[in-house]
Amino acid sequence: AIGKLRQGGAWCPALALALSLATAVVLGGSQATLPDHHVLPDHRVSSETGAIFVHELKRELFLEAFPTRSEDDGVPTDTPITFQAHLQDHPDLPWWLRYIQRDPHQPGYLYGCPTATELGTHTIEVLAYNRLIYETVAQRLVITVIPAPRGEPPFQGEFLVGNRNVEELLPTAARDIFLQATAGIWEQDDLHVINITSALDRGGRVPLPIEGRKEGAYVSVGSRGPFSGCLTSAASAQSRFLCSLGQQPLASCYDTFAPHFSIRWCNLTLLQVWPSPTALGPVWGSGVLEEGGDFQPPTEVPPQDLLPGFLVTLLVPLVVAALLCLLLGHLMCCRREGVQKRDLETSDIQLFHHTTIHGDTQELRHMAGSRDVPQPLSTLPMFNVRTGQRINPMPGPADGARLPLLPQ
Repeated sequence: AIGKLRQGGAWCPALALALSLATAVVLGGSQATLPDHHVLPDHRVSSETGAIFVHELKRELFLEAFPTRSEDDGVPTDTPITFQAHLQDHPDLPWWLRYIQRDPHQPGYLYGCPTATELGTHTIEVLAYNRLIYETVAQRLVITVIPAPRGEPPFQGEFLVGNRNVEELLPTAARDIFLQATAGIWEQDDLHVINITSALDRGGRVPLPIEGRKEGAYVSVGSRGPFSGCLTSAASAQSRFLCSLGQQPLASCYDTFAPHFSIRWCNLTLLQVWPSPTALGPVWGSGVLEEGGDFQPPTEVPPQDLLPGFLVTLLVPLVVAALLCLLLGHLMCCRREGVQKRDLETSDIQLFHHTTIHGDTQELRHMAGSRDVPQPLSTLPMFNVRTGQRINPMPGPADGARLPLLPQ
């Protein structure tokens, strides 16, 4: 376009500048625009209340979904991938759900324990980042929380595993091994993991960067059977006393957790949960009207007697106000002593002294109001600034008692 304008002789510098700017904006916008991330199909899972929910974000699934530059070039399996998860239309996850990924070369985990207040559907948006080519893949995780068929387990025990991180206990195999070790001490068959929490989330300290040091994790296990004697003795008052002295509590049975799991027995917590009484709710009908026409709402309201409420609202404040007025009038009028009684109870010398002071004060006030006092000298002019003429600040004959501030 610029060349045609030059050949036609209609060259306009302003028009050429506008065309150049428009071309630069178009080219820059096309280079700066990033392609939209690839979207995977929705993944639907369910979770029960009172039991742990664990969802593994597998790297292989997202690696296959990353767009490649050519058909022959694939994405390497050791590509660093990081995940970001949040509740749909919200900046963060729900309070009961946590996310952890220790390293970009390891899978991520979404885990938590929903409660009865979280019943329903929760949509989690997961975004995977390829740290080599800066591509993204998105997926929606639809979690349906349903109530547990048998309710919350009444007996719950919480163990602190000191030689494991939280992501090491989230896989199904690790949880099964932990439940087998717990069954050897609890002696129950219906054990299940309720929740797993990192010790850092419970106020624990970050371990030193030494090989073999772990953060630790709290594992809550529930059952419908009572606690065994071994667990009861480990949480007894005698064991707590030994823990306060820095000693390990006495174990009345064999520790089946060793050597895979190092249990901090001083942090053992046994809890017995009683089922809360449920209030009877409204009885819901079928929602279908019976035959006989449309629903006719009641139009007449039964009469109500509002006189007692009106009298209570109006008369009670008036009666209280009248009683207060009577009490205040009695205190102010009927209980006055009077001047005569006060003078009789006062000695004569005090009355004479008071009368003398009062009379002298009145006399001084009368004398101060009737005397003629000249104006202060500071308010009178002493000389003219322009002419230098001096003026006597105190006119009248000089009697010697009053002299001017400055000589004339």
